[in-house]
Amino acid sequence: MVKTVRKPFRQPGDIIDLSSAGFTLLELFVVIAIAGILMTLTVGAVGKARTASQRVKCASNLRNMVVAATAYAEDHNGRFPWASRKVKGYQSWCWDFVIPSGGKPQPGVMWSGYGINSVLQCPSFIDGRANWEGDPYTGYNYNSSFIGKVEGDPAKRQAPAMLSQIEDPARTAMFGDGQYGSGANKFMRSPKADRSSDFSGKYIRESGTQGFRHGGKTNVAFADGHVEALSKPYKLGGAEGFTAPGCGFISADNSLYSLKK
Repeated sequence: MVKTVRKPFRQPGDIIDLSSAGFTLLELFVVIAIAGILMTLTVGAVGKARTASQRVKCASNLRNMVVAATAYAEDHNGRFPWASRKVKGYQSWCWDFVIPSGGKPQPGVMWSGYGINSVLQCPSFIDGRANWEGDPYTGYNYNSSFIGKVEGDPAKRQAPAMLSQIEDPARTAMFGDGQYGSGANKFMRSPKADRSSDFSGKYIRESGTQGFRHGGKTNVAFADGHVEALSKPYKLGGAEGFTAPGCGFISADNSLYSLKK
């Protein structure tokens, strides 16, 4: 009679002999390699999903900003908000933030009374540096060459543009992902100086560019409310200045900035 010997159950902490379980060293390496590949693919997919999510959130922010600016214009005889102006009692008065004299930065006109109840931030802009009198950054800029007048800039235009002046709203940029070499940028500038609108020095154009930070694309909100993700940065040189890595203009001329067709 053959006597059956029962093997004891494995206990927690027991070392498993893979060779006795049928695994070879080569098979073990194959399993580890496959696991590594799967992990790489998973991390890449998660990163792409995060980038896409941030781009969509940013586009939603920009669309809301166009709606708010348009509502502001409808309440102010058809005229868009100032980009920046001199207001008594304020150290700085800009479209996104204001600083009372001797006080701290406060949300500007864009963030109150026009359907936006909080300061909108681009989720992909993490630089944290502002470029205007200590204002906090949002990562967004406003077309200041043709729409939102900056008081004090040398130009024939003495006030912000009016709704009725925009001949092709679908091709006139209003807000976008602002960025340049030194951080945040709240004033979107056209690549070429235009005597009828904004004849500031070339340094203005150096700091008024867009950041192509959404997977190599930049979000631009046009005056009709639609948002496009543009992938080609125009980096001009010579008399018009330069652009920093990852930054540029959205057209080689003023065609996507100007109010004219």
